[in-house]
Amino acid sequence: MRTLYVVTHPEATHHVERVVGGWHDSRLTPAGVRAAAAVARALRERVPAGAEVELYSSDLLRTRRTAEEIAAVFGVTPVLDRRLREKSYGEAGGRPQEWLDRRFVPPPAVGERLEHDEGVPGAETKGACARRVYAAMDEILACPCEHQIVVTHGGSQNFVVASWIGMPVESVGYASFRAPAGSITTLREDDFFHNRQVVALGDTRHLESVDAG
Repeated sequence: MRTLYVVTHPEATHHVERVVGGWHDSRLTPAGVRAAAAVARALRERVPAGAEVELYSSDLLRTRRTAEEIAAVFGVTPVLDRRLREKSYGEAGGRPQEWLDRRFVPPPAVGERLEHDEGVPGAETKGACARRVYAAMDEILACPCEHQIVVTHGGSQNFVVASWIGMPVESVGYASFRAPAGSITTLREDDFFHNRQVVALGDTRHLESVDAG
């Protein structure tokens, strides 16, 4: 039985500053650090004691800091992989969100969506982002470890889940498996049929104590 836990990083400075994230290297806020600790505790409760755990993370500061909290409770070293980054917004990264909103060209309801040009110089297409996340997932899932944790971003988590269920990359143009910041998505594969479940998408129950505090 393989279980993959997908963590979206908690609140980061770009959230509260209302600037575009993407590859902009924002950090976790103090509230985000507390939420990351809550994520780590929740994962520790879900993974059997003594089980081998592999931890993978986007290399951006906000995901690395989240992964550090998780690494501390499991005694493992995160494998940093830039392919797990959020989609790049090119020149918009780090600029005010309203700057991007004025220029953004949404994808068409029908037609080319994967390679759609969003109108921002240097921005990745959805297809480019999907292909690199899929490549990272191919390597992660090639490892036989039964408990794996992937720390990534809200947008790129779409492609982690799509890859998990075997959705062809050419078909992800309409896919949306978005999850809140600081959430845990649980994916499980059985040993007999090798069917892959999405057990829980975007679970944030572990953050209730953080919000209450």
